[in-house]
Amino acid sequence: MPPECQLLGTLGCHLCEVAEALLLPFVERGLLVELIDIAEGAALVESYGLRIPVLRRVDTGAELDWPFEAAQVASFLR
Repeated sequence: MPPECQLLGTLGCHLCEVAEALLLPFVERGLLVELIDIAEGAALVESYGLRIPVLRRVDTGAELDWPFEAAQVASFLR
């Protein structure tokens, strides 16, 4: 079973939309992804404002910065 993840991004972010679409096949196979809008907190904006989208594993806190491809996501989830 894949680990639970968070996708950090914000509304109106084209790259975030691309990342969501890239993650859909993983979600269809059981990956749980929580969408986190960094605009909801100043600390999130400070940490991620120039890096989004970022995929973060809940279990380890490991982060995968954009740009990433499906093969990189598959490796990240192992």
